Amino acid sequence: MAEAEEDCHSDLVRTDDNERAGEANLQAELQMFRAQWMFELAPGMSSSGLEPLPCRASSRGPGVKSVDARGKQEIAKEEKAKELFLKAVEEEQNGALYEAIKFYRLAMQLVPDIEFKITYTRSPDGDGVGKRCVEDNKEDDKMADLLSDFQQQLTLPESSVKLCQPEVDVSQTHISVLPMEVLMYIFRWVVSSDLDLRSLEQLSLVCRGFYICARDPEIWHQVCLKIWGRSCNKLVPYASWREMFLERPRVRFDGVYISKTKYIRQGEQSLDGFYRAWHQVEYYRYLRFFPDGQVMMLTTPEDPQSIVPRLRTKNTRTDAILLGHYRLSQETDNQTKVFAVIMKKKEEKPMDYHKYRYFLRVPAQETDHSFHVGLQLCSSGRQRFNKLVWIHHSCHITYKSTGETAVTTFDIDKMYTPLFFARVKSFTAFSEKPL
Repeated sequence: MAEAEEDCHSDLVRTDDNERAGEANLQAELQMFRAQWMFELAPGMSSSGLEPLPCRASSRGPGVKSVDARGKQEIAKEEKAKELFLKAVEEEQNGALYEAIKFYRLAMQLVPDIEFKITYTRSPDGDGVGKRCVEDNKEDDKMADLLSDFQQQLTLPESSVKLCQPEVDVSQTHISVLPMEVLMYIFRWVVSSDLDLRSLEQLSLVCRGFYICARDPEIWHQVCLKIWGRSCNKLVPYASWREMFLERPRVRFDGVYISKTKYIRQGEQSLDGFYRAWHQVEYYRYLRFFPDGQVMMLTTPEDPQSIVPRLRTKNTRTDAILLGHYRLSQETDNQTKVFAVIMKKKEEKPMDYHKYRYFLRVPAQETDHSFHVGLQLCSSGRQRFNKLVWIHHSCHITYKSTGETAVTTFDIDKMYTPLFFARVKSFTAFSEKPL
């Protein structure tokens, strides 16, 4: 019995010791948490600045282990956040924006300030960018070699290489049988005197041979000469005549520049004086440019559906149309302006001799009316050179008998709304003569 009592007593003592050790560990962890919390609340201190005291290391053994485990978790979490953030950067560079946003969110959920904890020793995905640049350069070199090689083959005497091959067997003569000079003459008819370069680009999509023909520098050089005249003798700073046509500011010929103006004016008072009418006035301005330097201008209340078909050619029967010439001016501030001088078409009136047969007629003083217009060429939206902004408008009246000229300048206000370009397919549906 005594031995049993001693065993029970020893078990109770061992249990009390274990409970006291557990309470000591719990108290150590609680004190460690309080100390860390107080340091975090103190200004200028962070959780990383907390260090356990060496004199209490023996009593806080399990607490220190928990802190070390927590630190390892934080480091692992930060490494995972860095990996997700770099993955997001890579997806963004590849153009996958939705995937990039998803990875950015996951990284910031783990570590909110992960963006400031990453130091780029090299550009993210630098190898991929370099590879893409090398591949692009190889493709450019391959295309340049293809162009030069194909042109050399076409110029070789007795060359068996044809411009293009028929896709299916045909019994009739294929276009590839035609000589190169005839094909280039057909391409000039496609461009035509209206400078329809859009049709030329569509024709270049047929095959490789047509693509080479559509890139003929002589065609593009002649187009640039017709647009800018002697001012485009030098190709610098452009790499080709085609690039000059695409990049240098110019007016467009395959459509019409249109502006719409609205205003409200006060009408006359009614007979009974009870009310006064107000009228909403609406009218359009149309500008059509031609490659030969001529321009047409029309101001009318009629809508574009009824007016645009009449502006296809310069030989229109609309009486209110003004005809003239224009020129492009490149200013020192890199702004391109269009200056035009337009006047009404001259009509020959037959002389009525019988009406003034029996009395002396005092002849009216003959005058010439012309309008001087200044516009600034701009780009708006995705289209290029599709907007004209008013900068000057004046009327010049010249008296033929004395040679004097009276000038009236109009104020450019809100009534002069910008003109926007609208492409008209029917303007380039037919070719009257080649380039």
